[in-house]
Amino acid sequence: MPGPLAGHRIIEIAGIGPGPFAAMLLADLGAEVIRVERAGAVRGPAPDQAHGDILLRGRRNVAIDLKHPDGVATLLDLVEHADALIEGFRPGVMERLGIGPDVCLERNPKLVFGRMTGWGQTGPYSQAAGHDINYISLAGALAHFGRRGEGPTPPLNMVGDFGGGGMFLALGVVAALLEASKSGEGQVVDTAMVDGSAVLMSMFWAFNSMGIFDENARGTNLLDTGAHFYDVYQCSDGEYISIGSIEPQFYAELLRLTGLSDDEQFAKQMDQGEWVELKERLTEIFATRTRDEWCEIMEHTDVCFAPVLTMSEAAAHPHNVERETFVEVAGVTQPAPAPRFSRTANEIASAPAWPGEHTREVLSDWGIAPDRVDALVESGAVRHAD
Repeated sequence: MPGPLAGHRIIEIAGIGPGPFAAMLLADLGAEVIRVERAGAVRGPAPDQAHGDILLRGRRNVAIDLKHPDGVATLLDLVEHADALIEGFRPGVMERLGIGPDVCLERNPKLVFGRMTGWGQTGPYSQAAGHDINYISLAGALAHFGRRGEGPTPPLNMVGDFGGGGMFLALGVVAALLEASKSGEGQVVDTAMVDGSAVLMSMFWAFNSMGIFDENARGTNLLDTGAHFYDVYQCSDGEYISIGSIEPQFYAELLRLTGLSDDEQFAKQMDQGEWVELKERLTEIFATRTRDEWCEIMEHTDVCFAPVLTMSEAAAHPHNVERETFVEVAGVTQPAPAPRFSRTANEIASAPAWPGEHTREVLSDWGIAPDRVDALVESGAVRHAD
């Protein structure tokens, strides 16, 4: 059984980072997603091996010159057969190419037009360049990642690009597709990484309003490594474990398994004045055993414990192996699609494709006559990697 979005057709205008991630998620969910690459990206015949970029998995690739009049016309023909289009250019670029939302919606009034930017389609920053680190800074997120006495620590580019960006774009597109199925009308989805990153901070805005989060004291709060019972600790072999024993019953289990149940100082779990010293004491305790030894003691208990694993270690861990959290496609280990569905099981449709690898077959499958496809290739409006 195909994934829950089977039957939906989506056009992805090629970009980097959050756009391809959103397209990957939609393809993982069963949608037919075609990636429209720049014609200039085609360097010759597609290599025999799959492209190495996992974010490109699950979709075919067509190369179109969007600066060529016939290339624009071709894309608009595809739009007529699409349910959604996603793009990640700066505001105004799609309009200047002649394929902005007004033009596309005129050709297909039911189209969902998903837009992915860092700053959004409007606002003083909207035309400025930026990256994840900048978006999560302005969103009020980056300031709160880091330890006491240290500067902010960027959490890779997961919060802005992928959590606040690509994930929100995919959610927005799915929501708009659901609405369009009822109203018969499409719309524009303005996804900004700064907006999504701000939403991801919602719980901490709540904590702040409740007086249980000090936004001016990074690394001293409950969930930002301030607490001794919510942090990572180094073991005797140099590896790390994670502890998240927040609730009293889980904290009691932590104390039992570390031999601290009768320690009066550790009984003061929520006394922030004790946290620094208690963390120093736990640091000493966890440094007495290897990570594997602590796993033997704490795994499968209610301590709220897990070893801190690298990507390769995570792929080999028995829990992830049993659940098939990671799969191999074309010889490349990668995360499997998520979430999981009981009836419309999702799967990776194909390995990542090369630019222009499927130009001819995609155009034909989407209703363009073979003689016209030949003419488009001949004119340079589209390119096929052959």
